[in-house]
Amino acid sequence: MKAVVTVVGKDRVGIIANVCTALAGFQVNVLDINQTVMQGYFTMMMVVEVSACNVPLAELVTKMDELGREMGLSIRVQREDIFEAMHRI
Repeated sequence: MKAVVTVVGKDRVGIIANVCTALAGFQVNVLDINQTVMQGYFTMMMVVEVSACNVPLAELVTKMDELGREMGLSIRVQREDIFEAMHRI
């Protein structure tokens, strides 16, 4: 199963490293990543594989949200199919 991870917040050193390290700790594999910095704001979107995740998806969502709050970022994890359904026009 795939999921979409979005990260938004003020740019600073270590955002990608911290987010990817946390995901790796849950056995989540990053399949694709796109990030940019616009006028000091960092945005990143990743497609990740969560089939081997060592916690239920709901717990991953909670843990990544907690990491985001600790880092002063918004980190959201959504199943890919739900993300796609929400963003269809």
